[in-house]
Amino acid sequence: MCKVHLWATLSVFAFGSTLFADQVVLRNGDRLTGTIAKSDDKILLIKTEFAGDITVQWPAVQEINSTQPLHVTLANGKTVAGPVTTADGSLAVTTANSGTVTVAKSDVTALRSDAEQTDYEKSLHPGLLQGWAGGANVGFALTAGNSDTRSLALAFTGDRKTLHDDISLYENTVYATNNAAGATPSTTANSNQAGARYARNLNPRLFAYVAADFQTNALQELNLRSVLGGGLGFHVINTDETTLDFLVGPNYTREKYDTVTNSFAALSLGEELTRKLGASTVLTQKLYFFPDLSDTGQYRATFNFGSVTKLSKWLGWQNAFGDIYVTNPPSATPALKKNDIILTTGLNLSFTH
Repeated sequence: MCKVHLWATLSVFAFGSTLFADQVVLRNGDRLTGTIAKSDDKILLIKTEFAGDITVQWPAVQEINSTQPLHVTLANGKTVAGPVTTADGSLAVTTANSGTVTVAKSDVTALRSDAEQTDYEKSLHPGLLQGWAGGANVGFALTAGNSDTRSLALAFTGDRKTLHDDISLYENTVYATNNAAGATPSTTANSNQAGARYARNLNPRLFAYVAADFQTNALQELNLRSVLGGGLGFHVINTDETTLDFLVGPNYTREKYDTVTNSFAALSLGEELTRKLGASTVLTQKLYFFPDLSDTGQYRATFNFGSVTKLSKWLGWQNAFGDIYVTNPPSATPALKKNDIILTTGLNLSFTH
């Protein structure tokens, strides 16, 4: 009799664990039992007890039966919540206030559990210190003996992107000296670039932005170049793997050299590309053209290219290349070059917050 009671108890627990679990039936007849976490129009994630997290193609899902409430987002932007069952190829959502709402599977753009819905809503309005990702690159070299040189290269990027806006920061520094007897000049490089931009999406394609960029270059006798501007941008491509943006707008530029100070209104014409290569490498490229509106024969052009390859969760290898071309360096120093190139490479310490 004890054995009978034992088997009965185990059967009740086994049946109960199935009864109170979500079930997904695929088109090939396979059944998955667990807890539905989330889905979009591509994949569905279900957490199982023994097989861990399992993802399946959303088009391959034939039936859904959930004992937990699910938040179902439709193509029209509305969301209904409640336990979900499948009836006649459509999803039936048993809501608390509106009864059973039947929606076509093709109209479902997202499906989330209570926990996933809470995380999603938090992601819509993150705090200013949340959602940051980026990294820092530090390189140092020295020689001694027959030569006596020092060089330091720093690069930093930070980006905070939400569904509605994007804040980006950057900084590049190269400093090098040659301390050998008779070396002229003793400082062989002393260049700094830094800037910030805020962009706000006006619709899925169009965005507005404001930006500030600052540059110094001791060997070009540039004490400070300040560029303050803004304008409109257009997302030509905006996918998880690739983004391509075109930007246009006015800016105010002030350049203070050792011998002269220039202030003028200019135009900003830019193109930015980001491309993910596999799961570990990200390429970035930016090309900008800044014609002087008061003297169209004068302009400044910048080109930047960078890559970061992850070696681990927090460590990677970073390369950054930049070229700045100026048509009008100070005429009092004709030996000054119009081009300035910066190349940094080394280990990258990445962060997320």
